[in-house]
Amino acid sequence: MTKQNSLRYLLMLFLLPLAQHAFSFAPGMPVELQCEHLIRPIGIDAPNPRFSWKMNDPRQGARQLAYRIVVGRDSAGLVSGKETVWASGKLASASNLVSYQGKALEAFTKYYWLVETWDKDGKAASATSSFEMGMLKSANWKGTWISDSQDPNTKPAPYFRKVFAAEKKIASARAYVACGGLYELYLNGRKVGNHRLDPMYTRFDRRTLYVTYDVTSQLQTGKNAVGVLLGNGWYNHQSTAVWDFHKAPWRNRPTFCLDIRITYADGSTETVSSGRDWKTALSPVIFNSIYTAEHYDARQEQLGWNIVNFDDSKWRGVIPRSAPSDNIVAQALHPVRNVETVPARSMNKINDTAYVFDLGRNISGVSQIRVSGKAGTVIRLKHTERLYANGRVDMSNIDQHYRPTDDKDPFQTDIFILSGNGEESFMPHFNYKGFQYIEVTADQPVQLSQQSITGYFMHSDVPVLGKVSSANPTIDKIWFAANNSYLSNFFGYPTDCPQREKNGWTGDAHIAVETGLYNFDGITVYEKWLADHRDEQQPNGVLPSIIPTDGWGYEWGNGPDWTSTIAIIPWNIYKYYGDSKILADNYSNMKRYVDHITDIAPSGLTEWGLGDWVPVSTKPPVEFTSSVYYFVDATILAKTAKLLNKPEDAQQYAALADKIKAAFNQKYLNTGTSSYGTGLQTELSMPLYWGLVPEDQKAKIAANLAKKVQEANNHIDVGLLGTKAILNALSENGYADLAYKVAAQETYPSWGWWIVNGATTLYENWRIDAKNDISLNHIMFGEVGAWLYKGLGGIFTDEQQPGFRNVILRPNFVTGLDHFEASHEGPYGKIVSSWKKNGNAVTYEVTVPPNSTATVYFPLNGRQKAYAGGKVAGEKTQLQAGKYAFEIR
Repeated sequence: MTKQNSLRYLLMLFLLPLAQHAFSFAPGMPVELQCEHLIRPIGIDAPNPRFSWKMNDPRQGARQLAYRIVVGRDSAGLVSGKETVWASGKLASASNLVSYQGKALEAFTKYYWLVETWDKDGKAASATSSFEMGMLKSANWKGTWISDSQDPNTKPAPYFRKVFAAEKKIASARAYVACGGLYELYLNGRKVGNHRLDPMYTRFDRRTLYVTYDVTSQLQTGKNAVGVLLGNGWYNHQSTAVWDFHKAPWRNRPTFCLDIRITYADGSTETVSSGRDWKTALSPVIFNSIYTAEHYDARQEQLGWNIVNFDDSKWRGVIPRSAPSDNIVAQALHPVRNVETVPARSMNKINDTAYVFDLGRNISGVSQIRVSGKAGTVIRLKHTERLYANGRVDMSNIDQHYRPTDDKDPFQTDIFILSGNGEESFMPHFNYKGFQYIEVTADQPVQLSQQSITGYFMHSDVPVLGKVSSANPTIDKIWFAANNSYLSNFFGYPTDCPQREKNGWTGDAHIAVETGLYNFDGITVYEKWLADHRDEQQPNGVLPSIIPTDGWGYEWGNGPDWTSTIAIIPWNIYKYYGDSKILADNYSNMKRYVDHITDIAPSGLTEWGLGDWVPVSTKPPVEFTSSVYYFVDATILAKTAKLLNKPEDAQQYAALADKIKAAFNQKYLNTGTSSYGTGLQTELSMPLYWGLVPEDQKAKIAANLAKKVQEANNHIDVGLLGTKAILNALSENGYADLAYKVAAQETYPSWGWWIVNGATTLYENWRIDAKNDISLNHIMFGEVGAWLYKGLGGIFTDEQQPGFRNVILRPNFVTGLDHFEASHEGPYGKIVSSWKKNGNAVTYEVTVPPNSTATVYFPLNGRQKAYAGGKVAGEKTQLQAGKYAFEIR
């Protein structure tokens, strides 16, 4: 590179942040640079991190002809070549997802990376970002695992503290925290970061997560105080319920290991660590349970416990502990946060000691109360999803699996004991709940207002990728409710419900995965959860029905219809992101799982599973539904083997899929009547959706499915597994109008039935008056959220060009809906599919992101044609990047 060009690049690197802030990006500029699917991550352990970017180029036909990546220790060196650790060279490729292939990366080191791209005209543009390595290996930890001397049944949470000196000017500082349980970290009196419930839940005795924080701004030259508050989480489960988490093999008093690595301005480093010189005391958090609630006695507060000048002479020494596991790895995912503030919509004063607050919507998270009262006043905050007719809160729908040993741990009920020092506030540290209503009761009169209670919607803070809007308010509300239930059940792993269980039910997760992927950037959480699968899998390939687990679920609830997560979720991540790493990481696990089913079901049919859970009224045999998922797993495994260049495996599992399909059709398909089984909605829709129907039978099976739905007055009669298939089976086989009628229904049974009865989230049961299985915030019927993108917007991935490298567009301009728009921010940029009816014509607008293409299939009826700029477009039209408008008439 010439000296002149070097100066140009240095100037560009200096001015780029200002330009990005003040001006729009130049056409062709790489934007949204990510490392390991995160923006400027710190504390990662990946030896070959993945780099990704998008092109900012609104021009028609925008594409990337080539790219170049440079990685180095110095941002200026990316141009000069100084301290470069990898340079890819210029590669003629449209790829925007590339793995690092340079020298071994070093722990605790910040690296800068530059990506230079060449646009369709051959013009180059570049942008820079950074990432920072974490521990990389356990030997790099300096700290000791410590705890207090209390046993696991001790209720109060422990404080820990240490004062240390940083005598030189500080250039940067990082805190690395690993924990069995949960923690909050404090420096000089202030909480570090805005994460909640760190670290994320894992099988603690097999994998322990650590989190990295930039604490440069919270340290000071001279004396500093570091404080840690430990919570139980799933590590020390003290509440008793049917899943026996209180008997977990790893259970113990919470423990942590901490390193604060300080880099001084002179280049020297110092590490301040957890060890025997720390001190501990019990905190005012007198009880905490991730499952039930938190109790706090403000009279026991020790003001200033985490600042330098606090007198800790009465505190005790700590004890060293063994690590929960030998596998301590970075938590590289979007964290849980208080994402949204939800003020109380109304307050009902029952009397001077009882108030009921309504947030106006169902959320996962916590409430915060602000209240004044006499010292010792006991405030109870009971969180529920329903009210009794008399206006008091009703939790009879969500406490059915709780098995308390006494009355000291009421379900979803925080307890706050006042100190009497003016206005006080309380929000749980180590708990979350599912609720809409909060009943506040006190043992002495208190004065509250509507502003006294605030709700906080907590979940993994995954970026929003999708949006749906239509001319039908009920459809829009269904989409909103599906998203709210999805987020309410995303806490570092996907759960079923945020109140009654908080369990990682596998079936719920694979049914809802596409709803998640169309709407949110969840890859980091799913990669973590599939690592949980690897931790939990038995040597024979069996997985439990809930993941993570303490051991419950290997004997009930698992089987192909549920634990197909091991295949379905990695395959969907590949389709939506174009990233095959999750397939490679889990390939052997997928194989062991499918091989186990083959061992127990040599005929090609299996009865292992739960079946179509919580159906409206009809349910196929378990063998029917589980064998379908066995076929799905074998098919995915064959495709994955081919992708990973394992031709013998690809051939073996493709043959297995054919065998399952043949056995299934031989037993269940009646070619004379073109029906499956007894002709139930689930029996007709699942084979259609999952690809088991012979080609010459598809139209007839679809017609029979349509007839069956019409006989039900255009309503569903399916359970969990059927909801994944039925709308898609209809809309993808010529019956989109009928699918829309079913999706938009407002009478029982339907999603709209919930909405017109006040739902802001999805329910667990079609019957609102059901006596059990009636959580009001469940994600298991959530496929409808994904179907809106597919069945109406027509946005599909292309398996041959995954990650929306080529977008498949099959919109359906359904009868009864005048306007619909869906957008999705894919790996290449924003995809838009929008249509609006104008009399007998339809205007269809499309946005294809830069460096991507689209294949459009127009749903033309009779003599209709699609026009663009006055010219006729084909029924199947290939588009380059850009914005397009068509008229169908």
